[in-house]
Amino acid sequence: MKLYQTLEQALKKEQSFITDDGELKKWVIISKAQNCDSDLIELLLEDKELKSEFFISVKDVLVFNQSLFIQFLEQKNYLNDSYTAYINKVGLNVGGKYLKQRNEVSLVWPYKDCVLEGGQSKEEDKREEIFFNEILAQDEINQLLEPKILTNAKRYTPDGGMPLDKFNRNNGGVITDNLIVKGNNLLALHTLKNEFANQVKLIYIDPPYNTNGDSFKYNDSFTDSTWLTFMMNRFQVAKKLLHKSGVILVQINDHNKSYLQLLLDEVFGVENFINLITVRTKSPSGFKTVNLGLFETAEYILMYGKSKSDFKYNVQYSYSGYDENYTGYVENITDLPNSWKIDDIRKILCRQFDIDPDKTHQPYSKLKKLIGEDVYLQKLGDFALKNAASVFRLTAIGDDAGNDTLEVKTKSNQMPEKVLEVKRDDNQNRYILNGQEIAFYSKKIKNIDGVDIPTTLLTNIWTDISWEGIASEGGVKLKKGKKPERLLRRIIEMTTNEGDLVLDYHLGSGTTAAVAHKLNRQYIGIEQLDYDQNDSVSRLRNVITNDNTGISQAINWQGGGEFVYFELKKFNQSFIEQVESSKSTEALIAVWEQMKEKSFLNYNVDLQKQEAHIEEFKTLSLALQKQHLVELLDKNQLYVNLSSLNDKDFEVSADEKAITEAFYVLKSN
Repeated sequence: MKLYQTLEQALKKEQSFITDDGELKKWVIISKAQNCDSDLIELLLEDKELKSEFFISVKDVLVFNQSLFIQFLEQKNYLNDSYTAYINKVGLNVGGKYLKQRNEVSLVWPYKDCVLEGGQSKEEDKREEIFFNEILAQDEINQLLEPKILTNAKRYTPDGGMPLDKFNRNNGGVITDNLIVKGNNLLALHTLKNEFANQVKLIYIDPPYNTNGDSFKYNDSFTDSTWLTFMMNRFQVAKKLLHKSGVILVQINDHNKSYLQLLLDEVFGVENFINLITVRTKSPSGFKTVNLGLFETAEYILMYGKSKSDFKYNVQYSYSGYDENYTGYVENITDLPNSWKIDDIRKILCRQFDIDPDKTHQPYSKLKKLIGEDVYLQKLGDFALKNAASVFRLTAIGDDAGNDTLEVKTKSNQMPEKVLEVKRDDNQNRYILNGQEIAFYSKKIKNIDGVDIPTTLLTNIWTDISWEGIASEGGVKLKKGKKPERLLRRIIEMTTNEGDLVLDYHLGSGTTAAVAHKLNRQYIGIEQLDYDQNDSVSRLRNVITNDNTGISQAINWQGGGEFVYFELKKFNQSFIEQVESSKSTEALIAVWEQMKEKSFLNYNVDLQKQEAHIEEFKTLSLALQKQHLVELLDKNQLYVNLSSLNDKDFEVSADEKAITEAFYVLKSN
């Protein structure tokens, strides 16, 4: 038996090395070999022939000949399926550049210094990473990240959309329009980076979670190392957009939280980590509770600053409900008589129901039984809220309270049931009773959205935002994957002020932009997916014409404002989308004819061989035909680069040229 047949039989004993079609995952095996994977080495050692071929003995110790094994795997005649055999014929592996057929990659992050262009065009399109999300090595990148030409530019106002004639700018020359950008988010960020460098105060993103089951239908089936590359590329350019006092918040579930935190540590620095926020996104109910193990209800938001020391947090509060420790009651404390009548609000409530607390055994228990415990607590809470300036609790006074306070504390212990005052220069006088400080309920009351409510300082555990009933917020429908407007309101208000710039480059249905608009922040949203009538443009048009969903009623949103929409001008990307949508071999052949005439093909494409073997191409499955045509395209030319503005081959219209020049502040030739 030939050596490669022996090796193939041995490797197929490991299920993770085999595709669904029974083929060996060549690149996975190479990655395992690069990491001296113990399972792989054990498989090789079990066979005498493989043991003698791929191991050498050094002082009675067997050493894995890693380079020999990898070289053997990379031979073009080894582990070739029909597709690999075909692409060998048409010349895609010339110059030692072999196609990397793979379905997964072990976490050695072999692509750390590469670029994953990634992305997809339609929300329902779960295309395979193996060829649509192509990884480009640095020596393959020449024009990919250049700024792009803009097209289909419009300004939307409450009166509708109109062609865009100019951008509004501040005194520093920076664009002040709200922007919605359609196109690959990596390339869009590079398009924006010079105009908005150091301008963004908040980046919030809800990226693909890499779970192979994200209900938002992003292509989230990346392997760990390619997902890290995808995220890394975008973080690196996004960081350049952040103001020195700006922050980035990234939402993720627990599947890749640890990897994500390590990645953010590297890009933004461990010293700039600010917080990990836990958000309850669902409640165990109905059939969902029927599962083994703990029901997962949480997602996480990792928060980093560009420079943590420059970030200024806006204090936030959340509803706390009535605190049963607040039961004391005193009237007119600022009049400061020698003695006050101290009462208990529970006793006051008893009297309202003709229960004498001084003559009745356990009056509170009797009252609870009479009106019910829930009603009892509600009435206490209502009374405390209405009389917040008189209701109090006692809190301990620490030894670091100051000499004046400590002196009064000592005196107070000797004068029970008398309130003593500690005068302060800021007129925020303290009141001491029985050696403890009086803390008034009024300190807990905040007016939020026009309503006085008891609050507590916001913590890093958020359980008070409902995720139910939000599917139609903004007038666009997404049953799953949508974020509540209340969540984005909290994030935006705690990290920015009015007029600040907010960026979301995984915009989805547009929640971030919609909330930023309502809160009078400038925003940039980037999205590549096509959501038809449920996209961010539809949502924002609803916002400016007085959308009354989400946070609108709470903040009395009345509509107004405007935003600008534009797209990155496609080139090879349009051919990719034609390939994706093709339903037959005949349709793909028609696309190929256009590609030959108009597209930019990879430098290693041999057109003569491609044409000579076109009949063999037709025998491949439709999926492999699509894969092949996409691989022929030069990914540096997905969109039209700014440097091609005056190149007639790209057919840049007068309108496209004018608005592109306006964006980049170029002088027309």
